[in-house]
Amino acid sequence: MGFGGAALGGLFRPVGAAAAEGAVRAAWEAGIRYFDTAPHYGAGLSEERLGAALAGQPRAAFTISTKVGRVLADAGPGAGVPRGGDGSEFAAGRDRARVRDYSRDGVLRSLEGSLHRLRLDRVDVLYVHDPDNHWEQAAGEAFPALARLRDEGVVRAIGIAMNDAEMLTRFVAETDPDVVLCAGRCSLLDGGAQRELFPLCERRGVAVVAAGVFNSGLLADPRPGAYYDYQRAPERSVARAQRIAAVCEAHGVPLPAAALAWPARHPAVASVLVGMRSAEEVTADVRLAGTGVPEQLWRDLAAAGLLPGRCDDGGASPSA
Repeated sequence: MGFGGAALGGLFRPVGAAAAEGAVRAAWEAGIRYFDTAPHYGAGLSEERLGAALAGQPRAAFTISTKVGRVLADAGPGAGVPRGGDGSEFAAGRDRARVRDYSRDGVLRSLEGSLHRLRLDRVDVLYVHDPDNHWEQAAGEAFPALARLRDEGVVRAIGIAMNDAEMLTRFVAETDPDVVLCAGRCSLLDGGAQRELFPLCERRGVAVVAAGVFNSGLLADPRPGAYYDYQRAPERSVARAQRIAAVCEAHGVPLPAAALAWPARHPAVASVLVGMRSAEEVTADVRLAGTGVPEQLWRDLAAAGLLPGRCDDGGASPSA
């Protein structure tokens, strides 16, 4: 299990400094050693909090990843920087603008800022973040810049982090990443990554970090008003999640435990990344991750047409 740092930046609702520090401390005490963040998360707040919380730990004892693609800029009066809607899902960092920049210079400036906020002289993994509508510059400038940083030993591994499984598949096919971070497309509600991306990663030896396995919260608590893919969940998604929960309950397995276990069944998946905003959430998620899930549960979900793909055999063929 990895620690997802988006919540530390106030994803959906504010998180106090004490709660953020407590979450990282609890994760460390639970044995979690992979921490992921990004400038986008609270416009740098997540990086700042993660860096402060890990400052006393031996650097060689943990792995940390951050991302490039959004350069932070002053969004105060007279700054002349358009703020737009990028980052509106975060409760913090609204005094800074996120400026999309997948150029070589943008990569270097973004990394420099991240290292300062993280209080580090290096990161272990560097991702190109959310290049959805920026394929040309991301593939032609950002990724080659990351590859050079890898070749020079500045970072240990490079990759791409985004929700779009199709573009991630293209990156794996046409470039040379070490790892991809796939958010939301490898869950019990969405198996888009399991059809082509996961099998290709397995063939090419590219590690997968599975993120967003709760689909913004719906698979943690499938109630009306829950979030799904960063917005309010539609009724049909809530109903489907509740049907999955009912099958899980029949086996004595909490729905979130099944949601954590599902992507980890695929051999390409190296880590399941979970966003945690408090020590209590860390404790709960670690306990859920240790819950045994019987094979019969997966068979019953498949028989009910409630599995999006099969992680245990490559997930290539959707069953629903």
